[in-house]
Amino acid sequence: MITLAVRQDNIISSGHDLGVWSVIFSPDGTRLVSGSSDRTIRIWDAHTGVQMGNPLTGHGDSVSSVTVSADGKHIVSCSADKTLRLWDMETQTQVGDPWTGHTDNVTCLAMSPDGKHVVSGSKDKTMRLWDALTGAKIGDTWTGHVGSVLSVAYSKDLRVASGSFDGTTRIWDEATQTQLGVSLGHKDSAFSVSFSPNENQVVSGLRDNTIHLYDIESHLPIGKPFLGHKDSVRSVCFASDGRLLVSGSNDKTVRIWDVETGIQVGDPLQGHNDWVTSVMFSPDGTKVVSASLDKTIRVWDITEYIT
Repeated sequence: MITLAVRQDNIISSGHDLGVWSVIFSPDGTRLVSGSSDRTIRIWDAHTGVQMGNPLTGHGDSVSSVTVSADGKHIVSCSADKTLRLWDMETQTQVGDPWTGHTDNVTCLAMSPDGKHVVSGSKDKTMRLWDALTGAKIGDTWTGHVGSVLSVAYSKDLRVASGSFDGTTRIWDEATQTQLGVSLGHKDSAFSVSFSPNENQVVSGLRDNTIHLYDIESHLPIGKPFLGHKDSVRSVCFASDGRLLVSGSNDKTVRIWDVETGIQVGDPLQGHNDWVTSVMFSPDGTKVVSASLDKTIRVWDITEYIT
C-alpha cells in the first residue's frame, strides 16, 4: 500500500485570461508550459510560479494542447484554429509557418520520444503525423475513429495510443501508421490516454467518471475500473516509476491512485473551482501540476510516499 503526504506548493493565478486546457513540465522539470482559451501559450518557472517572458501569440483560437521536445528547446501547440505551431523555447518566437491539414479543431498532440515526429488528433476524426522540425506531413492521414480524437500519447517504442469521442482507445504503429489489434471499447468517450513507463499498459480516462487500465498485448482490461471521481475524467498520467497515476476531472479535483490496486491514495486534492483539464507528474515524481478552466495552474508537492 502507498501512503502520500501531499501539499499545495504554489499557485500561478495571474497570467491566463481564460481557462487553461493543457499544462506540461519541461523534460528537466524546471519549467511549465501551458495553453489556454485566451489563445496564448505561456512559460513558467516550475519552482517559483513566475511567468517567464511574454505570452506566445499567433493562434487564432483556443490552444488545446502543448508539448515540449525531449531536449527542451521547442514547444509544439495545437488549436481550435485547425493548426499546429512550433515555437523556440528560449526566444519565445514561432518557428516557420503554421502546420495545416486538419479540417476541424486540432484537439490533441504528442511528440515522439526521439523528438523527430509529432502526432495530432482532431475533431475531424483523423490523426496526422508531422516532422517535428519542419511541420511537413508524413505519410497518409490516419483514419479509423468515427468520432473526434480527444487524446494521443506516445510510447518509448513509438506506438501511439488515441482516445476518442467514439468510445474507443486505439493503439497504432507509427512506422506503418496502422492500427494494432482491436480497439479497446468503453461505455463512454475516452478524454485522455497515457502509456505506462514499461509500455505494457495503457490507461484511459472516461466521460463516465471512470479510469480504465488495459494490457497492451492482449487488449484486455486489467482489474476493475478506478472509481472515485464524481464527473468526467479529463486527464490521466503515470508517474515515471509506473506505480502511481494522477487524474484530473470535471469534478474539480485531482486524485492520485495506486496502479497495482486501483485504489485512490489519500484524499482528493482540492483547490480548483472549475474543471481540472490537465495533470502531469514532474519527471522526478516529486510534484504534480494541474490546470483548470478556473484560469489557474497549481503545483502539488508530493513530500513522501511509503510502500
